[in-house]
Amino acid sequence: MLKRIQKIFLKRSIDKNLENRDVSKINDQLHTIGFLVDKEINIAFEKFYEISKDLELHEKDVKLFFFSEVNTKTPTLHQNKINNKHFSWNGEIQNKNANDFLEIPFDVLVGYYRTKNSYLDLMISKSNAKFKVGFKEIDNRLFDLLIDVDPLNTTVIKKELVKYFRVLNKIN
Repeated sequence: MLKRIQKIFLKRSIDKNLENRDVSKINDQLHTIGFLVDKEINIAFEKFYEISKDLELHEKDVKLFFFSEVNTKTPTLHQNKINNKHFSWNGEIQNKNANDFLEIPFDVLVGYYRTKNSYLDLMISKSNAKFKVGFKEIDNRLFDLLIDVDPLNTTVIKKELVKYFRVLNKIN
């Protein structure tokens, strides 16, 4: 029952965030990029730096944040992670690192998940990113660009992002 109430509040928060989104800087050049990644997509974080390298960005201009549906007790060096337990019953994010990540005005934020996930959708909708990229199977209201590629195929993702960002004049 509590899970159902939480889903309702998550949906309301997403809708409210989408209504209040500032799109005035959507056409800015690419200088910073963030990746919001579902841990179920088992991909080495070095791959994200490879993607950004093809976009002519330095590692310092790339930020990663990971979401896991369940909290694991396994020790990790990742500070930038959140799980569903960090969301209150009314859909508020109770993780300082996550809120700090969402406050960063990235030029591009990539929602790196392939199935609908209310928690990740809320984070994408709450982000201050200027331009948002996602994958085809997710709520298309959240993103400015949807790509129809398998998230595990980073080679094709690099090519697609470079191609579209050149067309959109985000990179030279």
